Formats: sequence, structure tokens, C-alpha cells
Amino acid sequence: MTIQVLNPGLQTTIQATPRIGMRHLGVPASGAADPLSMALANRLVGNDLLAPALEVLLAGMSFRAEVMMQIAITGATASCTVNGEIAQLYATLRLAPGDEVHVGPAEKGVRSYVAFAGGLQADEVFGSQSTYLPAGFAGFEGRALQKGDHLDLAEADHTVEMLQTPAKFQPPMTDSWTIRVGRASETDLLQEADQLFAARFTIGNRSDRMGLRLEGEKFDIRSDGRMPSAPVFPGTIQCPEDGELFVLAVDAGTTGGYPRVAKVARLDLHVLGQLRPGNQLMLIERRDADAKSELREKHNYWGAWLPGPERII
Repeated sequence: MTIQVLNPGLQTTIQATPRIGMRHLGVPASGAADPLSMALANRLVGNDLLAPALEVLLAGMSFRAEVMMQIAITGATASCTVNGEIAQLYATLRLAPGDEVHVGPAEKGVRSYVAFAGGLQADEVFGSQSTYLPAGFAGFEGRALQKGDHLDLAEADHTVEMLQTPAKFQPPMTDSWTIRVGRASETDLLQEADQLFAARFTIGNRSDRMGLRLEGEKFDIRSDGRMPSAPVFPGTIQCPEDGELFVLAVDAGTTGGYPRVAKVARLDLHVLGQLRPGNQLMLIERRDADAKSELREKHNYWGAWLPGPERII
């Protein structure tokens, strides 16, 4: 036993590598909702970028260290403490046995990530240790953490440097976002497709790891919002019969029966994990060729700090 959960918060899970190549079997990807923030936390403790870490939703959480360890906290803007003293985000922190860590509520953004040198030990299912809550498997007993849970760490096989993420590699959190999207298989079913890229949306309360409702603009669609089930992926934007768009996220199913009217560009998929109810959002159109070029540019940028950013972004 190496950490004890004191307060699990609203929803804290173990997330790690997504499940790749399983969608044809009906198995979603899962993994971190914001893999970039999780990678930044793992980088600070010398782990593989996708090593199992804690994903903390909105309300924060707290735990007690039971052995010496190094950790890092990234992601949402939050006030975090160690034994009541302010702890720096985006920096390696050293803990002694008995130290209590409080990850504060998200002030901007939605999810904080806590990485531990060596990574958390977790159940592996279908090649990944990422928790998939709808089916109740992997992670820690397939569920969100509860008060009193004890989590074990894998032994670190490296010397941990005390690091701080350079300011230019600390993703800003905001209340107003833009994400790049492309047209999709059923975009032409929209009566006014160009309105997709002119509207200002509000993130609705129906927002979780399955997907996010975009409110404030309704669309008329020629199919009445229904169609035979077809493949969908994280980042697929659907238009149900009520005309309000829904963006699929990391835990979304593998097929859907609503028209696929847009797709989030791969380079901005990680942003979906930090969109919170009430935030403003605009969709910026990108052609596939332009999105690929900007993805290469983003890989080059992040490659200066994260090894192999193409695994993350």
C-alpha cells in the first residue's frame, strides 16, 4: 500500500494507455480525457507518457502518501496543497510518509492529473489499464475511487529529477475555446452546414467521458436526426433529431445512429477533456490536408518537451 484515498471527490479514476484497434469488437478506447495533460504529469516524474495516473474530475480529491514518493499535478487550474501548504502545479513534488495531498476543485478546465514516479499499479483489460466505467473493468476494480481505497505504485526504475514544465508547455485553461473540425460523412444532411462554423455554442450540463452536448444553436437535418447505425469515434460530432449537436468523447460507444455532421481534428481531441459546462465554444473549419499539416506542426512543437508526442496528440 502506498497511497490512501482520503476524499475521492466527484469522480477519480485511473487512466493510462487507450485501447487501440479494438473498436471493431465494440470496445471503446478510454484512456485520459485530456492525454496531453496526463503526459505532462508523467514527464515530470520520469514515466512513460501514458503510465497509469489519476484523472480527477471537477471537485478535486485528496490522498495520503504512505511511503517516500515523487508526484506531479497538471491539467485544470486548481489550488493544490501538501499538508495545507500551497503546492506548485506543473512541477515535480517530493512526498514523505504521512504527507497529505489535496487536489483542489477545478477553477478553469475540468480535469486534473496526478502522476506518480513508477506509475500506479492497476488492473489490465484488453491491453490497457484505463478504467472504463460503463462496463466496470480495468483501473481500480473497474470503478471510480472511494474513500479508504489503498493504491500501490510500481517501482520506479529511474532516478527522478526535480523538474518544472516550461511556461510555454503549460496549456492555458479558459472559459472560451475554439477547436478545429472538418466536414464528415453526413454534413450535407444539414440544411445550413456553414452555420456550424459561425455559431457560438455553450457546453451543456450533459457532459462527461461519453460526450458533450453543444447548446445554443439548433440545426435542421434532412434525415430527422436518424440513420442506420454506423461507426463513430472520439471527436465525431453528431446531430440527433432535436437538432443540438453532441461531440463524442473517449468513452463513447463504437457505433451510432445519428448523422455524423463533423469531426474534431486529431490535433485538438485532447481539448475535449477540459471543456466544462457553461464554457463557450466555436468550431473552426479545417480541410483534411490543412489539419494534417497543423498536426505535424503541433508534433514538432511538443516534441521539444515530450518524447514521441504523436502517441499523445
